Amino acid sequence: MPDPALAPGAVDVWQGQPGLRLCLANGDSAWVSLHGGQVLSWVAGGRERLYLSPQARFDGQSALRGGIPLCFPQFNQRGPLPKHGFARNLPWQVDALPTGQATQTLRLSLHDSERSRVWWPERFAVQLAVVLAPGCLQIDLAVHNPGPSAWDFTTALHTYLAVDDIAQVRVQGLDDCARWDALADRQGVQQGDIAFAGEYDSVFQAASAPVRLQDGGQGLEIAQSASLGQTVVWNPGPDLCARLPDLPATGYQHLLCIEAAQIDQPVSLSPGARWTGGQHLRVL
Repeated sequence: MPDPALAPGAVDVWQGQPGLRLCLANGDSAWVSLHGGQVLSWVAGGRERLYLSPQARFDGQSALRGGIPLCFPQFNQRGPLPKHGFARNLPWQVDALPTGQATQTLRLSLHDSERSRVWWPERFAVQLAVVLAPGCLQIDLAVHNPGPSAWDFTTALHTYLAVDDIAQVRVQGLDDCARWDALADRQGVQQGDIAFAGEYDSVFQAASAPVRLQDGGQGLEIAQSASLGQTVVWNPGPDLCARLPDLPATGYQHLLCIEAAQIDQPVSLSPGARWTGGQHLRVL
């Protein structure tokens, strides 16, 4: 990890990639890579809360496996663009450095460029705010269409949460939510807590109240804005994990993705229009 002695807002280089650190007086911290505008570490209550693969590819081109990647302007392979779009593969710029003691906020942005127009011809501006508070991490996303024509997008905050043992994990709060089981291609309604015994990949209509992750004696509350209408829950399980080159064979045991997403109905932005969404994580 980056040097913990660095002051908040100091640019550091980790695995050859630049990033910035946020830290609070109580010891909570976060580290954000400028590649992808991606939170790679969130320490709260003395524990790392995000999973980052030890085999993540820090080559300045590849998406980094872990932390909180941003899927934009396309989720997964639901469209003509590369899987999960391109925002997680490009360098972001710093708009505002973190300041303050009780909370710290880092603001980053990504704009259309020659590189983005290789994949997508549209003009766009995306802003990301990473807000660190005691026991809490908030990610706010704002999308603006500064161009002359309307366009659509789908998006997700593809949050990788660190868990001690996926077999002991329970996800609560999605009861009675519509569910699409992506593995079986089956529609249904969730009943009871979610447990994990092998690969799991489902898209839920987002609940009105926060979801809870129970990881042994640890708990985490996960909320999302109403503008993000779906919640994705994913774990690769042992077989898929063994086929992913940027995950160790046992990586599935220590990660769970709970993603705030807008994918079933694309967001349409007319010229000059804006959209906002976000995810809030709180230690219980």
